[in-house]
Amino acid sequence: MEISKAKEVFKAGLKLSEAYRHASVVMNYDSMTAAPKNAAAYFGADMALLSGEARKVKLDKDFIEAVETLCAHAGELDGITRREAEEEMRGLERIRAIPAEEHAAYRRLLGVSFAKWQEAKRRDDFALFEPYLDEVISDCRRMAQLAAPEADPYDYWLNENEEGASTQMLDGFFALLKRELVPLIAAVSECEKPDASFLHAYFPKAEQQKFSLELMDLMGIDRDRCSLGEAEHPYTTFISRSDVRMTTHYYERYAAANMFSVIHEGGHALYELNVGEELKGSPLAHGASAGMHESQSRFYENIIGRSREFAELVLPLMKKHFPEQFSGVDAEGFYRAVNRVEPSLKRTEADELTYCLHIMIRYELEKRLLHGELKAADVPAEWNRLYKEYLGLDVPNDREGCLQDMHWGSGLIGYFPTYALGNAYGAQIAAALEKRVNVWELVRRGGLPEITAVLTEGIYRFGKLKTPAQLIEGFCGEGFEPRYYIEYLKKKYGAL
Repeated sequence: MEISKAKEVFKAGLKLSEAYRHASVVMNYDSMTAAPKNAAAYFGADMALLSGEARKVKLDKDFIEAVETLCAHAGELDGITRREAEEEMRGLERIRAIPAEEHAAYRRLLGVSFAKWQEAKRRDDFALFEPYLDEVISDCRRMAQLAAPEADPYDYWLNENEEGASTQMLDGFFALLKRELVPLIAAVSECEKPDASFLHAYFPKAEQQKFSLELMDLMGIDRDRCSLGEAEHPYTTFISRSDVRMTTHYYERYAAANMFSVIHEGGHALYELNVGEELKGSPLAHGASAGMHESQSRFYENIIGRSREFAELVLPLMKKHFPEQFSGVDAEGFYRAVNRVEPSLKRTEADELTYCLHIMIRYELEKRLLHGELKAADVPAEWNRLYKEYLGLDVPNDREGCLQDMHWGSGLIGYFPTYALGNAYGAQIAAALEKRVNVWELVRRGGLPEITAVLTEGIYRFGKLKTPAQLIEGFCGEGFEPRYYIEYLKKKYGAL
């Protein structure tokens, strides 16, 4: 096939594939935000059908020939097409390895398993979800063996979520965090805890919704291109740079949960909203990886959102919407309250210092599940044991324990470690950012869009044109270095 013809066939295939992805993402968003519980089976069947049609596009003989032709003449291509072809070749190898019928069956399973997770959490009954988790793990192990028969099955899924991640790399990373942070957590836990009772007053949902929209404006999020919905488990879905959909969850007795959910998901949204216009319609028009995405959500949620300067900025907005609840609260008291260190049951409500212990627990359980050392039936007891060992907490029920996260029901095996990597990426990026602009003066005067502009120039605009390693190297002037995360936490919580 001639290069010009190959490029034509290739671009047409990508366009059709993106249309199928668009449909699937919108359906998935609907299933998590609006669909009634009995829609699950029908939804799962349709998702499997769409997924099968998308696979046919990638397995079409002309499309495959086009990909192979373009990869063979990579030096003659523009940068975007070359990177697209490289990514499609990686995906093609994976698709070829997994039979279409197995892939379709897996998509059907995920449609039902997510619904069963929702029901199990609502009813606090892990037994409802247990057989589906066993199936998800079994299918993930099987697909890993087909796609990469020589690799450790968990390594396969870790690398799928974060290119370059492996058990060897993460064992060392978590060992470092455990060695450095556990003594710090112990020391901080012995200190007198700041008053945070005002965060647990009554905050009407309707007023929280109004506050959330103004918070998005404060962050510089374009609400003509980004919406805010509600879900059991907050997340953000990316359709295009003109259609990003955030979700949050409202707790009327804990306003900070929604506030930090909006800031966290807002970090994800800002990344997607600022991908380069030249990537519009391309599969490269998204964040470079799960870890890079988490670096931005955690950067905005914690490094910016839990800073003294942001406390000064956001408190007047909180008082506008909740004047009685925040009467007598000053910025310093608010800052200390939202940085209170206290082991908690829920990962999404964990303080910044203990957060990675929640990830370590999930990492250990996933690794054992994929290695066949743990059955789904054993998860609640092992979860509870590790929470007692790592965080000193007794888990009262599965709703607040092993059923709290949507990830396993959605098939997101190997995703949890990206949260911890994102924390570390974010701290390193923040250190490099401080060399470019006066970050804290910008936060104090509400200049978050100016911070986003610097991150856009150095990271966001590239989408997937660059790998995570290339982005870190380009923005920070060095490779990934976890010590920035350790130093950030020690400096901040040592002072607190």
